[in-house]
Amino acid sequence: MAFPFAHHLQGSSLSKNITVGANREEVLRVAIMGLGSYGTRVAEAMQDSTRSKLVGVISGTPSKIKDWQGKYGIPEKNCYNYENFDQIKDNPDIDAVYIITPNSLHKDQAIRVANAGKHVICEKPMALNEKEGREMVQACKKNNVKLLVGYRMRLEPNTLEIVRMREEDELGKIMFFQGLSGFRIGDPNQWRLDKDLAGGGAMMDIGIYSVNGARYMVGEDPIWVTAQETKTDPEKFKEGVDETIQFQFGFPSGAVASCLSTYNMSHLDRFFLNGQKGFAELQPATGYGPIKGRTHKGPLEKPHVTHQTVQMDEMSDMILKGKEPKLPLDGVEGTKDLIIIDAIYKAVASGRKEKIDVTF
Repeated sequence: MAFPFAHHLQGSSLSKNITVGANREEVLRVAIMGLGSYGTRVAEAMQDSTRSKLVGVISGTPSKIKDWQGKYGIPEKNCYNYENFDQIKDNPDIDAVYIITPNSLHKDQAIRVANAGKHVICEKPMALNEKEGREMVQACKKNNVKLLVGYRMRLEPNTLEIVRMREEDELGKIMFFQGLSGFRIGDPNQWRLDKDLAGGGAMMDIGIYSVNGARYMVGEDPIWVTAQETKTDPEKFKEGVDETIQFQFGFPSGAVASCLSTYNMSHLDRFFLNGQKGFAELQPATGYGPIKGRTHKGPLEKPHVTHQTVQMDEMSDMILKGKEPKLPLDGVEGTKDLIIIDAIYKAVASGRKEKIDVTF
């Protein structure tokens, strides 16, 4: 996911800075790990980024590395495979690695990147469970590097407008949230349907949007969950790979949420927030855009900019300038989602209301 960056940088393609008048503005130099479909989307979006630049790749497929080198002008010395990427420790031209690989690989890869002294950007879910998430946070803290998670919706303008309305009491006391996240998944042999690689099924992929969305829309973390699983195709969705889970949250304020995560229904991408003074709705709520929405005051019509471009610009400022985003998207946030997902799976298994404690 990278674009030609010639028009962004002057001089060496690996120059860390661009000259802006008399000032020099830093650019985050990123290597992408995992050159699949979403890695490609990020790379393309980065071509429009003014504060980040694709400079390296990490892949187990030599032909992909060659293709990306030609397309994005990546030098041989910034190309690695999964066995030797620890050598980035000695490469001053890479600041951060964006991990876009199957979920079960995230923890070990992130820790290796952190041990090499590079900042970590990781796709969601950040890991398979709370234990792995905490290990990643600790490794990054120990190595004094940032750990950020690809929560692009936490930077999306219509989403942030609803958050503003809630915080300024335009919606009144929040009572209810609904999150619907789902699509019909295709190829039964893909890694997302392999428990060893994905760590689960729909919940570890599309369902996390409603988990995370419930938290930033309501403005609280849930304290209990109930959940029910439905499986209609046990051949495609094998043991440990969830097809559909309905889950319900309770929040400290008394607000409640009702959510659906599925790999067997399409056209499910909707958030609805109800308060005593008004409402807010997003549909689509989490797709690649444009995001559409309305509230009791009328339509939400913030301009659309490619989410991954915005994300990489903002993450550059977080890493290089210490900028604090309106909605945090760091490793602690990623681990909180994992704590909640652990509780959802526990509630499915027990059939009971399970407590949630995201204290970190």
